[in-house]
Amino acid sequence: MSHPSSPPTTHGRFASWRAQWLIFAAPFVLVLLVRATPVRSQTSNYEFNDSHFHLTNNIQEGPTIHDFLNMMGNKAGRVALFGVPLQQQWSYQVDGDRAPTYYLHSDAALYYYSFTDAWIAMAYKSLPKEQQARFDPMITGFNPTDMYAADHIRRVLQTFPGVFTGIGEFTIHKEFVSAKIPGEVASLQNPALDRIFDLAAEVGLVVILHNDIDIPIARDVAKDESEPAYLNQLKVVFKRHAKTTIIWAHMGLGRLVAPPKEHLAQIEAMLRDPDFRNVYLDISWDEVAKYFVASPEATKGLADLIERYPDRFLFGSDAAAPADQSKYLKVFYQYGPLWKSLDAETSGKVRLRNYERIFDEGRRKVRSWENAHVPSVS
Repeated sequence: MSHPSSPPTTHGRFASWRAQWLIFAAPFVLVLLVRATPVRSQTSNYEFNDSHFHLTNNIQEGPTIHDFLNMMGNKAGRVALFGVPLQQQWSYQVDGDRAPTYYLHSDAALYYYSFTDAWIAMAYKSLPKEQQARFDPMITGFNPTDMYAADHIRRVLQTFPGVFTGIGEFTIHKEFVSAKIPGEVASLQNPALDRIFDLAAEVGLVVILHNDIDIPIARDVAKDESEPAYLNQLKVVFKRHAKTTIIWAHMGLGRLVAPPKEHLAQIEAMLRDPDFRNVYLDISWDEVAKYFVASPEATKGLADLIERYPDRFLFGSDAAAPADQSKYLKVFYQYGPLWKSLDAETSGKVRLRNYERIFDEGRRKVRSWENAHVPSVS
């Protein structure tokens, strides 16, 4: 055993040098290990995250948020949560005692129902923190033709700090719906929409926009070469608001808005263009899924596009006030052929990780804005 005053042995000097080297190198080794480790989804124990879900329907009814958590079960990890901003009027002169529950059930008007935002906020706040973490509530109870719509969004954030992650789904052009709303028709060329997008960019809000790519007419898609009615206007808006994170709902499709002849090529042209790097697409709604599971060729076309741009697509259910889990999961299972067609990495991004990346960033930015603009936020 060496005396304390003895000079260090060669072995001792080596041990000392090794310890110093490890202290110096450890951070770099850790970085290399982190980079070499495959990214694991926060919600990888679930089958999907849902970028598009309505807790309520057109008459503001639906399951409680606690019941909906049971429907999510071990299938859905996180959910973008919103109501329906358009209330179906029950007009006795039109419908008598037959109370309509859906916008296609009556010729009576729809009107904007702003209380939906408070309803969603209070449902969210009724949950414990660990359950709140599974939801990203969205503000949707505003009239997009109103220059004061942006002020409504700001007031909601100030009234319910720590709750919302984005705005939407809100509608500009939508088959059947647009014609049922009295007053000014919503338009992509309305400066009120610019104010909404500008505020979203300032705050960091994720935007979910419903705008049909085309008008709902029975096109002969084999012969009609005309450009979809709203595509150019959409591109102008998207490009003008390059700092706003926008999810274009349903890839612009609808019940009677079938994919135009060059639909996937038109979508790809946008995805390829760096001017639209802020634009993402959700594939939600059973009325949209029907087009892409109608044939192996249709499924392959979408799958090939998604695999070329795997970071730009999100799954969403577009379920509205589902009565049970089977109704909630309908669209996820409807897309079964698509999940089988995608490679595992791409499928994981569309079902899980793209949601996490986009909505986590939205949460972070909105909370930062609230800390700077809402005195009560700690």
